[in-house]
Amino acid sequence: MKGALKDLTFNHYGLAVKQDKEALTMLEALGYTPGERIHDKLQNVYVRLCTAPGQPTIEIVQPGDEGKSPVDSIISKYNELIYHACYETPDLGKTLESIEATGLRCMTLSERKPAVLFGGRHVSFYRILGWGILELLERN
Repeated sequence: MKGALKDLTFNHYGLAVKQDKEALTMLEALGYTPGERIHDKLQNVYVRLCTAPGQPTIEIVQPGDEGKSPVDSIISKYNELIYHACYETPDLGKTLESIEATGLRCMTLSERKPAVLFGGRHVSFYRILGWGILELLERN
């Protein structure tokens, strides 16, 4: 199924951290500019996009203050880890059908919900066996 997912556009890598001080120091040393730290209550995380010309965008993700967070299990094993890749999709249903048509096993980790960091655009998370965690960000 070569090219089955060619409509997807890379958006960012997700970096889970317990504390963001060292991550920000490293990213700034690499020439990144950190964005505003935002609390996303629906996902119970603090998030911040960091950008640099000619480099992939990095989303720093920290656990929220209100119970279980989707990065808890990651940071319980590692203090920090790049753990997901995010791609924008023009059509979530079609993308999920295309993933299935490739023969890849796709498990839903987090159902579709609005993301504060992306102005309310919907995101959802999937584990692709043999590849890792995929975040799908819906285009408007």
